[in-house]
Amino acid sequence: MSEQPQQPPNQPPGYGYPNAGPYQQQPGYGYPQGGHPQGGYPQGGYPPGPVPPGMYTGDPNAPYGYDPFGRPYSDKSKIVAGILQLFLGTFGVGRFYIGDVGIGLAQLFTCGGLGIWALIDGIILLTSNDKTDAQGRVLRG
Repeated sequence: MSEQPQQPPNQPPGYGYPNAGPYQQQPGYGYPQGGHPQGGYPQGGYPPGPVPPGMYTGDPNAPYGYDPFGRPYSDKSKIVAGILQLFLGTFGVGRFYIGDVGIGLAQLFTCGGLGIWALIDGIILLTSNDKTDAQGRVLRG
């Protein structure tokens, strides 16, 4: 048989340790003295485990996480780049947006290949899944 600890003489039966009920606090457990618990997410701000796609990971080389193939996502959007290229492609605005200054200048000086180059480039930017920005990161979709 197990030995029952003695109740302190100045407490009524059923209170405190060692006769604490299921909802009473045991010594050494619970909240720290003098304030609320210091819980929450770890230092990075996210729960541990994989970060959902498109969320900021804290990694400056991959500001919006990684795609399923392990390539980092860019902070630029392929939808914005494609729309800019379709409507302002004769000035190379979509290419300037993603950081391709050389192609942007070529489109600016040729009026987007008389509009044909800008139109095709805008469609390709909208439909492809592997276009990258100037740093080689995949455009977000």
